[in-house]
Amino acid sequence: MPDFAFPPPAATALPVAGSSSLFPVGRVFCIGRNYRWAPDEPRPVQMPAWFMKPASAVVPAQGVLPYPAQTRDFCHEIELVVAIGWGGRDISPERVEAEHIWGYAAGLDMTRRDLQQQAKQAGGPWEPAKAFDQSAPCTPIVPVAVCGHPRQGAIWLTVNGQERQRADLSGLLWTVPELVAMLSRSVALAPGDLVYTGTPAGVGPLQPGDVVRAGVQGIGELSMAVGAGPSPISPIEGDGP
Repeated sequence: MPDFAFPPPAATALPVAGSSSLFPVGRVFCIGRNYRWAPDEPRPVQMPAWFMKPASAVVPAQGVLPYPAQTRDFCHEIELVVAIGWGGRDISPERVEAEHIWGYAAGLDMTRRDLQQQAKQAGGPWEPAKAFDQSAPCTPIVPVAVCGHPRQGAIWLTVNGQERQRADLSGLLWTVPELVAMLSRSVALAPGDLVYTGTPAGVGPLQPGDVVRAGVQGIGELSMAVGAGPSPISPIEGDGP
């Protein structure tokens, strides 16, 4: 047995729908803009940008959604999540569904939007805006053997019963096989990797006490209550008094 300097942290895992098994989470890849946010928006020529969250950001999408520190603009983004079961590099899109996807889930890419805007203006990294604790709630993973490969179906989110986001998976500007192939050209994908595939229009801020319900048709639904915010809210660098 290795002689660790201290006990290593427990592995991050998500439940598998309809089973007592757990899906071990490796890395979390998040795709940027991948739905039309305006009816006349053209399909982009270039593939979307992507960023990462640590595996420790993934939590079951239930119970309390903590309001994080250092933000005044805590925003929701509902997404179809792809769970990789067989890794590889330079994967062709034609092989993705048949050989590399283990299952699917519905997830929230939570964002400290004000920190993201600051990063965009400064040309800095997005990690402070995206990679904070519990920023990637996710429903149980549904195996492909159960759900197949969803190419259409509603993706939606409500806050306190009011709908904010709704689209169809057929509206993805870049398909799941294209996204997975793109990532594999940059890094070698591995079993346990998750890919958050982008969010529809309608993202917006949450306040303590809000109730978020969301889902992807045929894949999963979630309900979470936003917890109390930090008191006092930590100052954001660059803010005035």
